[in-house]
Amino acid sequence: MTDRNLPWAHDRLVVRRGRRSGITTMVAVHSRALGPAVGGCRMKQYRGFAEAERDVLRLSAAMTDKLAIAGLRAGGGKSVIALAPGQQLTPAERRAVLLDHADLIASFGGDYLAGPDVGTGPEDMLVLRETGPHAFCVPASAGGIGSSSGPTAQGVLAALRSASAAVFGSPDPAGRRIVVSGHGAVGGLVAQAVAAAGAEVVVSDVDPATRAVARRLGYEWVEPEAAIATEADILVPSAVGGVLGDDTEVGARLVVGPANNQLVDDRAAEALAARGVVWVPDYVASAGGVVYALAREIDGVDHPVAAARVDRIGDVVSRLLADARVHGRTPHAEAAEQVRQRLAAPRPAVV
Repeated sequence: MTDRNLPWAHDRLVVRRGRRSGITTMVAVHSRALGPAVGGCRMKQYRGFAEAERDVLRLSAAMTDKLAIAGLRAGGGKSVIALAPGQQLTPAERRAVLLDHADLIASFGGDYLAGPDVGTGPEDMLVLRETGPHAFCVPASAGGIGSSSGPTAQGVLAALRSASAAVFGSPDPAGRRIVVSGHGAVGGLVAQAVAAAGAEVVVSDVDPATRAVARRLGYEWVEPEAAIATEADILVPSAVGGVLGDDTEVGARLVVGPANNQLVDDRAAEALAARGVVWVPDYVASAGGVVYALAREIDGVDHPVAAARVDRIGDVVSRLLADARVHGRTPHAEAAEQVRQRLAAPRPAVV
């Protein structure tokens, strides 16, 4: 299955209607050039099959980029459980569709490994494990790492420090005005860390209840629709993707955050660079969760070793920005070239 808007042809896309649940599930394997495909299992409501298919294809391609530039021995994949608009599942229905999805994952024979994503969590991964070993980030009580939010935030912070050193001359966030757009599991941890380091933190979130939380924590609040244009040193997109277009007004000089697929299209990267905004590709900054999970649950290393691998995301960002300057490219274009070279000539992992 291929998509003309994606940079490479997909290796495989399989779609099934669950025999227990009647719900459509799908797995997209984008690349296995570096190893088995790895990517989260997303459960959400879609307006139709085409939207769900587009999502799984787009996200699996992004995983190839993320894993390749991080130097991991894994390819890109993703899976989707496609709920209908407004569909809410009972616990029994949720278990049924997860078992259906587990059957689909097992049919790949280890060519696709699933983890949590939007709409799923460690307990869901435990259900997927019932038909095979091809899921990670299961609860700690079952021998896994549980939620990957902490390592993801750690990787974002490593990327932010390195990018700040390149852009501002210092990795220290103290005194910087930092807008965190999306005060969720990862964004909240990033906001907490930079505030503790002395940054002036501004947060936004679509959940209005977050406003009271922000005030209690001493953060400034801005409405979500104004967050990207808010004047700041650093913008940390931590919510939905597709927020940066070629005509988007960005109020920060540096953009680095965990939200997936932040660009509307490739033209946005060129437009940001032309306006003096440095954008660290989201798939570089957000790799901490998968780096940590694979280190712990696949390689079997302990926490300090896995955490050290996550911190190396900072080294990846430093090299990326330096190489982009040398080659006269945007960080986006430089990252794409490094991914292309890595896929063309697989080499031992660097992270």
